[in-house]
Amino acid sequence: MYKKTVDFIKELYQTKEFIPLHAPVFFGNEKKYLEECIDSTFVSSVGQFVDRFEEMMADYTGAKKAVVCVNGTNALQMALLLVGVEREDEIITQALTFIATANAISYCGAHPVFLDVDKETMGLSPDSVEKWLESHAVLKDGVCYNKTTGRRIKACVPMHTFGHPVRIDELITVCEKYQIELVEDAAESLGSFYKGKHTGTFARIGILSFNGNKTITTGGGGMLLFNDEDLAKRAKHLTTQAKIPHVWEFAHDDIGYNFRMPNLNAALGCAQLEKIDVILESKHKTAKAYQEYFADTVIKYFTEPKDCKSNYWLNAVLLRSKEERDEFLKYTNDNGVMTRPIWQLMNRLPMFTNCQTDGLINSIWFEERVVNIPSSVI
Repeated sequence: MYKKTVDFIKELYQTKEFIPLHAPVFFGNEKKYLEECIDSTFVSSVGQFVDRFEEMMADYTGAKKAVVCVNGTNALQMALLLVGVEREDEIITQALTFIATANAISYCGAHPVFLDVDKETMGLSPDSVEKWLESHAVLKDGVCYNKTTGRRIKACVPMHTFGHPVRIDELITVCEKYQIELVEDAAESLGSFYKGKHTGTFARIGILSFNGNKTITTGGGGMLLFNDEDLAKRAKHLTTQAKIPHVWEFAHDDIGYNFRMPNLNAALGCAQLEKIDVILESKHKTAKAYQEYFADTVIKYFTEPKDCKSNYWLNAVLLRSKEERDEFLKYTNDNGVMTRPIWQLMNRLPMFTNCQTDGLINSIWFEERVVNIPSSVI
């Protein structure tokens, strides 16, 4: 069966060479815009492509404003700071996520609380969050506290795993009930929609990532998405060293951050975003081919949840056990097809072993079975 699967993937990608998990593709104006950028000499954090990329992304996602960042992790860190996260706060998130989610929380001096995911989405479960809050949280003067630790529970960060949207509207309802800010980690979900609305635009702030392996890439980069224009203005100020505009003076009015995206990277992003529809069409065709193929096997293909249009950033399959997962990983990688397991749960990592969890039953189930298979644009 594993040989048949490898043969199918090689036929799908029409090559006998090594097949990576997700390689970037450049088939638009990338070289043209990079040359324009170099010719202008504005290759750093000021330039026309920075502004253009922000405007294009706001228009595509439906956000009121977009602010570029050096990467998705720093974008998430900034989002948390903007909603008021402080040192020693607690932030609810999922254990089944890429480490950047937990790292961004740690950069703020806050403590992650790792809760379980839904079987249908692989993303943070509204039911798990509400159940945990009912047992552990108390509201005092409109502020949510953990009854056990005494810490303030300030925010909740769901992550749209592999581009599959979480039940974001239900999470927002739970967070509003407990006066908790919600920040969307939409790093993996550019081009994904929940009930017709783009991920990253449901809360006051969401973030995107444009790493080299994402749906579109700027080489390295991220983006903050806002429904609040004043908050966006504040983000632009803080991410550019909190510098007050002046012809010659160096005046700063806050602790700022050098989170600026260079114009070179933004130029690449503009060219990539121009091709987003073509990219997503290819990814949906690949997803359909995988779904039809795996329907006749004992390996289960993970499809988009109800009410969702997923970007299928990384295609995922589920094996029947950890043993079968490891056999599949070994065979595919030994035979020229790159596959990877889902991330190790965050609470298993040495720096997060003391963090609170709720048992993580579904997360553990996924951790033992999920494998990502080649997902590059064809």
